[in-house]
Amino acid sequence: MDLRVLNYFLTVAQEKTISKAATVLHLSQPTLSKQLKDLEEELGVQLFTRGNREITLTEDGVYLQNRGKEIFLLVDTTTANLQKNEVIGGDIMIGGGETLAFQFLSTILNDLMQDYADLNVHLYSGNADDVKAKIDKGLLDFGLVIDPVDKLKYEYLPLPISDHWGVLINETHPLANRKTITPAALKDQPLLISNQSLVNNQLSEWLGGNLSNFNVIGSYNLLYNASLLVKEGTSVALCIDGIINTKDSGLLFLPLEPMLTSRISVIWKRKQIFSNAAKLFLEHLLATTK
Repeated sequence: MDLRVLNYFLTVAQEKTISKAATVLHLSQPTLSKQLKDLEEELGVQLFTRGNREITLTEDGVYLQNRGKEIFLLVDTTTANLQKNEVIGGDIMIGGGETLAFQFLSTILNDLMQDYADLNVHLYSGNADDVKAKIDKGLLDFGLVIDPVDKLKYEYLPLPISDHWGVLINETHPLANRKTITPAALKDQPLLISNQSLVNNQLSEWLGGNLSNFNVIGSYNLLYNASLLVKEGTSVALCIDGIINTKDSGLLFLPLEPMLTSRISVIWKRKQIFSNAAKLFLEHLLATTK
């Protein structure tokens, strides 16, 4: 597949009409239409459904759009890093879950950006499953992950930091007068839990061995939207401390008893060939954690 034609496809997907896309690309409509038809024939799938006013993507079209964006991001990052190979510059791509532990990395990143004007940092927020998938595809250099996470296929560096688990509740919730939360206190509560794989095992063990004995009403991958649901009702979100600023928010965070903690690690692909910028970040990270 030609990158030029892939760019044509992405432009049409964004503009939603052949005519607008042709104007943006400085092509004639017949030329653009033929390129798209040839692309569909090459791939053996239909990418668009053509309506009266605009075109919409088929399921295959949506898949190609998502992967196409990833392909161009990888091309742009690779090009930038190669062009700046003679100097310390280029992009550092870091993904991570929601945790105050990111402040540990932020100190290193801020120091590097002050010292090297050609260095850029790009951040992606997602749970460990999302982050690992993007590392596997080459879209991220590093991932900040909260245990429990399967790290066997990655190089990783444990950080000297732990996260503490608790619950997020509405400040008017019946549990709001407690200082800590035990498994028994959650027995009949409507629970929201993280959808990160392996986390359920950790929470299940803390709760006594079986999540099915509790009223799990849903899941979340990032906590902010779940916090809005908690604020408006009686739901209880099992989560990590410090992600949501509860001051004057109508929300309360209460720690678990017995205490439940999670280690934090930075992971990266085995035998990864880093850009100068990413290599420098890793060197500073290793030096900081000695």
